[in-house]
Amino acid sequence: MKLIDEYLEKIERELQSGKTKIKAEETGTVIEVKDGVVFLEGLDEVSFGELIQFEQKQTGYVIDISEYSVGAIILGDYLSIKTGNKASALGFTLSIPVSNDLLGRVFDPLINPLDEQKKIETKEFYPVEKVAPNVVKRIPVNLPIQTGIKAIDALIPIGRGQRELIIGDRGTGKTTLAVDTILNQKNENVICIYCAIGQKNSKVASLIDLFKIQNVMDYTIVVNASSSDSAAMQYLAPYSACAIGEYFMDKGKDVLIIYDDLTKHAWAHREISLILRRPAGREAYPGDIFYLHSRLLERSCRLNKKYGGGSLTALPIIETLEGDLSSYIPTNVISITDGQIYLETDLFNAGIRPAINVGLSVSRVGGNAQTKAIKSVSGRLKLDLAQYREMAAFSQFESELDEETKKFLNRGARITQVLKQKKNNPYSLAQEVAIIWTAANGYLDDLSLERVENFEAKLLADLNTRGRPLLARINKNKILEKKDEEVLKRFVRENLSI
Repeated sequence: MKLIDEYLEKIERELQSGKTKIKAEETGTVIEVKDGVVFLEGLDEVSFGELIQFEQKQTGYVIDISEYSVGAIILGDYLSIKTGNKASALGFTLSIPVSNDLLGRVFDPLINPLDEQKKIETKEFYPVEKVAPNVVKRIPVNLPIQTGIKAIDALIPIGRGQRELIIGDRGTGKTTLAVDTILNQKNENVICIYCAIGQKNSKVASLIDLFKIQNVMDYTIVVNASSSDSAAMQYLAPYSACAIGEYFMDKGKDVLIIYDDLTKHAWAHREISLILRRPAGREAYPGDIFYLHSRLLERSCRLNKKYGGGSLTALPIIETLEGDLSSYIPTNVISITDGQIYLETDLFNAGIRPAINVGLSVSRVGGNAQTKAIKSVSGRLKLDLAQYREMAAFSQFESELDEETKKFLNRGARITQVLKQKKNNPYSLAQEVAIIWTAANGYLDDLSLERVENFEAKLLADLNTRGRPLLARINKNKILEKKDEEVLKRFVRENLSI
């Protein structure tokens, strides 16, 4: 009896001391393993996106919750996990480490280094899945992302905080457009994130080499889930890249993020969903395929000054098959984004590069995201080009054309020639303004098409030497004043007479 009393006193003292901590842990059992996806039972209180840990110390990410079981994707090697293994819920969602040390580095979707440098050490973490900022936190998009590509800045402007889709068949220059935009942010104070989804490692390596040669890695981060990685990693890649972008956006920075490409991301999601036995819909995609991309792209916006004033601009890339814009994934992403840049195979093969179809491309932000200088010179350019392409098609069947039509076709052909641009050669704002002003004002009408490219190179070389003060003034003020036009006119006439 005395022993019992002493034992009870000891328990009472321990309870009163507050040292005893009771920890509740939810444990489940693996009932099935399939291609990087596991099914578990017993995890009744687990939530979507929560992390679970297996006996082998592998981590899983809950992606499917049904009445009697839970589906999770394995973050890493899943071959050691067997039926009957135990797994416990960790009680928190997947988050990635974030800091300024990410700049200039290459990572996988879990922020493990792929560049043979040290692992990121930080106390700050951002969730991979996050609710997009609401309307109160956003402000209108009215500051431009200067791409350095004449055809885009003049015709389909992109604003900071916008989501502009780049769409087209394979091999039409979609990645080149995105990469040139990154190259042009050198003096624009914009942080760039390139997210490669399902790409060959050789292609990503060559892009990283280009970034290093052009000295853009200082403000660039690469997130890579290659074609040899699991579907789980390809699924997580864009969300991880977006979380990194949100970290810098919340610090008041302007961020540009490239998703290359979301077609392969949709394939990875379809693969996982079919393994999870979700009902398949159109083109075998699951019913939540629209939500897959909308919850990602809606996170791109421009924040109110009260909430940091940063911006996250998204350029998602979608690959079409035989130019079919009406297939499932392209129509979904077109309806989510604020416009699209459509690259056409026929134009690409005809030597018009970038191969932008002006008629099918649109920016729903429009002139609001253009500087005054570009807006003043581009004016009716898009409408004139669209009419030119239509008229050029009809003129093939017409034997005799009136003088006005000939003049219109002549001008359109030269503007088309002027909008051509070599890859990895972005233009400054002032250079774009100078060339477009020259074409729009008819100074090239009497030149043969073969001479237009040589004249452009000669004019730019002259402006880069003798006309440097003019270019510096336009770049700084972002306005083309009357006195600037007079100086530019003199340069154009001098180079035309040579």
